[in-house]
Amino acid sequence: MPEVSPLIQSLRTAVEAAPGDVPLRLHLAGLLLDAGQQDAAVMEVAVALTHAPGDGQAKALMVRAMGMPAPAHAPAPVLAPVSATPPTEPEPATDTDIDVGTETEPAGTGTSADFNWSAASDQVKDVIPPRFVEAPLATDGSGDPDDSPAWDVDAPGTVRLADVGGMREVKDRLEAAFLAPLRNPELRKLYGKSLRGGLLLYGPPGCGKTFVARAVAGELGASFLSVSVNDVLDMWIGNSERNMHELFETARRQAPCVVFLDELDALGGKRSRTQSAGMRNTVNQLLTELDGIDAAANEGVFVLAATNVPWDVDIALRRPGRFDRTLLVLPPDAPARETILRYHLRERPIEKVDLGKLVKVTDGLSGADLAHLCESAAESALLDSVRTGVVRMIGMKDLLDAAKQTVPSTEPWFSAARNVAMYANDGGMYDDLVAYLKKKRKL
Repeated sequence: MPEVSPLIQSLRTAVEAAPGDVPLRLHLAGLLLDAGQQDAAVMEVAVALTHAPGDGQAKALMVRAMGMPAPAHAPAPVLAPVSATPPTEPEPATDTDIDVGTETEPAGTGTSADFNWSAASDQVKDVIPPRFVEAPLATDGSGDPDDSPAWDVDAPGTVRLADVGGMREVKDRLEAAFLAPLRNPELRKLYGKSLRGGLLLYGPPGCGKTFVARAVAGELGASFLSVSVNDVLDMWIGNSERNMHELFETARRQAPCVVFLDELDALGGKRSRTQSAGMRNTVNQLLTELDGIDAAANEGVFVLAATNVPWDVDIALRRPGRFDRTLLVLPPDAPARETILRYHLRERPIEKVDLGKLVKVTDGLSGADLAHLCESAAESALLDSVRTGVVRMIGMKDLLDAAKQTVPSTEPWFSAARNVAMYANDGGMYDDLVAYLKKKRKL
């Protein structure tokens, strides 16, 4: 079997990547003919004729391949850049063509001594696209300053507030803060209500803050851009601020867009408590982006944020015009618990489950706790089936036993929040939290 030159192998790779490129395929066929590989050349020309039946060069190459075999040691041609109208037949290389001032391979190395591989590489580099494109990394690790981070912006979703079970107070506040002004543009203009602004969702973990934010985006018919601390913070000086700026620039281009900043206490923590200049600069950049360059800069950009510890968020982020509105997202109420339980039991084999009773005994559990409860009940039924050898359904006893063993994960949060509500409720910032703690006799 004749040895395949690296050049021919590279052209084969390029043809596989662009099978419909007829000039490139015919160029490969011409090289195969000159290398004495008539059968391979006929195959390439035949494929080219299926794409371009009337191509004159293809017909000429087919005639040559069928009746005029090339000598076994014909000199390799110099590669010319492939164009839309290639020459009728490749011309053999001459000494003038390949003499570009670089040394040829010495004899005895297994390659042709009269072929300039450097010149061939320079000519073929525009024919074969690079397999990988990598930006050069600067000595400080910053890379190309013109490159922007790739932010994944989700298209308007199908989740609506109607999909959020219960939580009537949360829905009413969201309606007043965002949805009503958008649905009534004339009234909004009459009262000078801007679509700018931020809303801070806070509360114990696992209670659906992220889900509520996605539902708001669905109600607005807006794109959704979720951001966490790992998406913004960078070890190199200045990159975190640039990432924050690019995030908001992307949201402005995609407006209407909901930007959801998860764990705001990590992205916008109190600057007085941090020793890192980089973190302080990141918070400063976030403040600048929330304000916008002018009054209309952030029009159509809705900024929602979530945190478990709002008292650790920098006070400058809480002033009017930024995250001036706060919304307490509490553990799910009875209608919400029923919806969550139905969701997590919908595809499991259950029988005789009294959801009303189960809802009553799960008061105080978060959405994450309820998901764990259903998982534990399913595990209990599965293990029982393995021990007895008889498959059985998940019953009410499994669910009640799991409920008894599930400790509310929200209790540690309420223990910390109680002190804040009692001693740090400046300006009535946590009045809704105080009211809930009193209602539950925790204050």
